[in-house]
Amino acid sequence: MNALIAFSIWAQRNRWVWSAIGVLVLWLVLAVVTNRFSLSSLSGIMLSASFLTVVGIGQMFVVTTGRGNIDLSVASVITLSAFVALLTIKGQDANLAIGVLAAILLGLAVGALNALLVVKLGIPAIIATLATGYVLATATLLSNRAISGFAVSPALKYLATGRISGVPIMAIVAILGVAIASFVLRYTVFGHLLSAVGQNRTAARLTAIRNGPIIASAFIISSVLAALNGLLLGAYIGGAFLEMGQPYLLQSIAAVVLGGTLIFGGSATAVGTLFASILLVLIVTTMQIVGLPPGAQDIVQGIVVIFVLALAGRQAMARRTSVDPASDDDGPAAPAKGGPS
Repeated sequence: MNALIAFSIWAQRNRWVWSAIGVLVLWLVLAVVTNRFSLSSLSGIMLSASFLTVVGIGQMFVVTTGRGNIDLSVASVITLSAFVALLTIKGQDANLAIGVLAAILLGLAVGALNALLVVKLGIPAIIATLATGYVLATATLLSNRAISGFAVSPALKYLATGRISGVPIMAIVAILGVAIASFVLRYTVFGHLLSAVGQNRTAARLTAIRNGPIIASAFIISSVLAALNGLLLGAYIGGAFLEMGQPYLLQSIAAVVLGGTLIFGGSATAVGTLFASILLVLIVTTMQIVGLPPGAQDIVQGIVVIFVLALAGRQAMARRTSVDPASDDDGPAAPAKGGPS
């Protein structure tokens, strides 16, 4: 009994454990049912989940800023970045540096625009980033008309599809990204300020924390990571097409929340985002094995996203009400259980 209580307390501080358990259980079920799931097959799942993890880490920073902030422009950034990479690199390693720089500049520009709309103009993040996504969609259409063919840089192709001792290079990239994000959240001043702003902006302001630059930085990080992910995703599939980033929109949000990051901000876990990304890919794989048509798969994924967001919302509201039933967005918020990881 004491062990169960101790585990419950530990799990509250390490919310990523639930998505990790979900990965283990679903993988074992698939291994028994199909009789062909192994560590090698899990590495293939990890490769697919790596792209989602990169976008999810950026989305995690935005969500951590609180007040239900999410970045709905990531899908358009991914797609446009893939087209920009094809247009600038032109399948030659000699142009790789230019293509990477173009992707980063695209991410910086979009992130700065989102930050301007949200921080300076006070437009709700969900509306501001959705509007930005529509603008980028137009730019993507123009890029699609300008492109003459698909040619991927060999070095970039190897980075996106290659393996080292059987381990996908992209999986290594994703794990390194998670490690860096975890370090930033737990051990840097920026990470602590980000959590403080997400928990209570008024309290953060009263302690001389400048909320605006912290929130703006989160949107910029999200857009830059989405742009780099588009660059790598285009190399992985060998080209670019309209709406190629669309699957990462809701899935990136689901990966963040399912991984244990609080939907109302203040506490994040990069490790949880990684495990949740793997779990979501496993769910899609399970539906494909069962033979569900694409439309039914979309319905199931939508139900999963709604369930996760609803559960996270209820938990956050219950947590807030238990501290102060009369509190509002600018009122005192309970400190998040468990620091970022």
